[in-house]
Amino acid sequence: MNFISLLEVELKKIRRSGIFIILFAAAVFMWIPAIFHGDVNFKTQADIGIAPEYNFLIQGFMGLAWFMFPACMVVCTVLICQTERGNHGMLKMLSLPIKTGKLCLAKFAVLLALGACFLFFAAVVYFISAGIVSKTQSYDFMLSPIFVLKETGLIFLTSIPMVAFFWLLSVCIRTPIFAMGVGFASIVPSVLMINTKFWFVYPMAYPFFAVTNEYAKLAESMTPKRIDDVLWGSIALFVTLICVFVSCFCFGQGERR
Repeated sequence: MNFISLLEVELKKIRRSGIFIILFAAAVFMWIPAIFHGDVNFKTQADIGIAPEYNFLIQGFMGLAWFMFPACMVVCTVLICQTERGNHGMLKMLSLPIKTGKLCLAKFAVLLALGACFLFFAAVVYFISAGIVSKTQSYDFMLSPIFVLKETGLIFLTSIPMVAFFWLLSVCIRTPIFAMGVGFASIVPSVLMINTKFWFVYPMAYPFFAVTNEYAKLAESMTPKRIDDVLWGSIALFVTLICVFVSCFCFGQGERR
């Protein structure tokens, strides 16, 4: 069975799991506070010099990058693993002439696809929310789709090492509650890590750091941090490869025993 066929099989599995409903509900829930507090965006314009429409988007994406998106990825990793562990599904898959590493990579690719799907939902709901707030506040909060997609793509790219780490946790920790607990616990320190010189060694801080730096670029009274893209990219690639490699090595080890 080739890699494309494995992807198709994995996508069929998650289609019935309700993951897409969870992701869409999370995207909607994320923007509800922004709709009810649309007037706050005018205060930030006077305080730090950022246009209300940009503040509306970036503040929403800050909550997305810091907690909502990582939390959804933690839940998705555990759900994907549990689809195999339930009803001895993993044993059935291992009985087939399929390399476990290839199966692990297919599941990781599906996880990345779910992350992209969630960010797409978040962008769609943003436009709906911006339209609602534009009417309630009598001000145009709608931004260019190109700008919104650029910010969304930035969150996705910077989150790949984080997702790889969460996938490693779900593969190595067989107890779902414990795996989710460790994943959720690793999210919170990202707020503290982005204010240190060593933020680049903590992959869970990458998306939040990227969004806050974008916010600083748009605010007149803030100065964005200088980033060594080569160093950051090298560390991010190293973390991703290590996590994926260890995941592929450990995948299915418990069932083989």
